[in-house]
Amino acid sequence: MIDVQAIDIGLVTLGAIGATYLWRGLGVLFASRINHEGAVFQWVTCVSYAMLGGLIARMIVLPIGPLTQTPLAFRVFGVVVGLTVFFLLGRRVLLAVCAGVGTFILLVSAF
Repeated sequence: MIDVQAIDIGLVTLGAIGATYLWRGLGVLFASRINHEGAVFQWVTCVSYAMLGGLIARMIVLPIGPLTQTPLAFRVFGVVVGLTVFFLLGRRVLLAVCAGVGTFILLVSAF
């Protein structure tokens, strides 16, 4: 007897794979024709940075979940340390993130 459910799952999986690779292939074809320094891409970049900044600010000022149990001063101090390290050590994001998160963890665990 043929398992209809297994065939349906297989067809759905193949359809999802096909749709994914279709859009990826079209992206590769059209990528060389798009001006990535144009006004539209600059606008998209600005909007994405603004959204990221807004989400980070919301996490600091109005956190949800376990972060609500930590004092605002600890969160702000971690950000200040991270930004300081970022600008003093040549704009190295990984070092800045590690310094900010490390500072936050130390403050939370110490108090």
